[in-house]
Amino acid sequence: MRLSISIVNWNTTELLRRCLRSIYANPPEADLEVIVVDNASSDFDEAALRAEFPQVHTIANTENTGYARGNNQAIEASSGDYVLLLNPDTEVRPGALQALVDFMQTHPDAAAAGAKLVRPDGSTDQCCRGFPSPLALAGEYFGLSGIFPRCRLLGAYRMTWFGFDRVAEVDQVMGSCMVISRRVLENIGAFDEQFRIFFNEVDWCFRAKQAGFKIYFLPDAEVLHLGGQSTKQVKNEMRLESQRSLIKFYRKHYRGRIPSPMYLLALAGIWLNMRLIRRQGRELRD
Repeated sequence: MRLSISIVNWNTTELLRRCLRSIYANPPEADLEVIVVDNASSDFDEAALRAEFPQVHTIANTENTGYARGNNQAIEASSGDYVLLLNPDTEVRPGALQALVDFMQTHPDAAAAGAKLVRPDGSTDQCCRGFPSPLALAGEYFGLSGIFPRCRLLGAYRMTWFGFDRVAEVDQVMGSCMVISRRVLENIGAFDEQFRIFFNEVDWCFRAKQAGFKIYFLPDAEVLHLGGQSTKQVKNEMRLESQRSLIKFYRKHYRGRIPSPMYLLALAGIWLNMRLIRRQGRELRD
């Protein structure tokens, strides 16, 4: 098996069907398997999905185990040389899957490659980022990345200067469409399940780069991305969860590795951002 596709679904089953149709309408030339992990969705009908897509392997969880655990379940059940993480709110364009497989086959140094994610209005999603170092977060939290978007230093986290028109080595790509190497999975392990929803792919890319592998952005693989269709159902809580996961990332990767004042200032900035999110949530409820 050359390519395994992992799709973790939560309450987006109609979008999942559209995603699956796009996969089978635009398959790669190589052997393909698709594994759908449903996290106890209220709208998921496993029998109906199997009737429409009998070739899909389904895993139906009785509770929401999180995005990281769902992908780990699919990885455990898969056999492909490469595993593509694909969100259910995506639709693959012609040639995208083949481009990802071809790239991974010709770049043995690649731990992962990310597709070019395109929004329904035709604009490009911010589908690759830098790691959230203290300096990168400062540029983000103080709004400097928006004031100086062409500055690589101040816009380091969201890569506001990046053109998305060339193959490039990057720090991280979005897990919405991210193909990873089985060989690297066996080397560094799967996803850290303490990052249930957010920062699991960031953590994985960080570990892969520490192990000497590379992460690439690939513009030739184009994928439609509606964006946040699961998380927007509980939007404010997901914003807070993202910041909690960022704190976990800092504790795992930066504690003891950067100067203590810088580490503590970064954590303080994250905590202040969480307070702002909570205040905005209260104002919306009022």
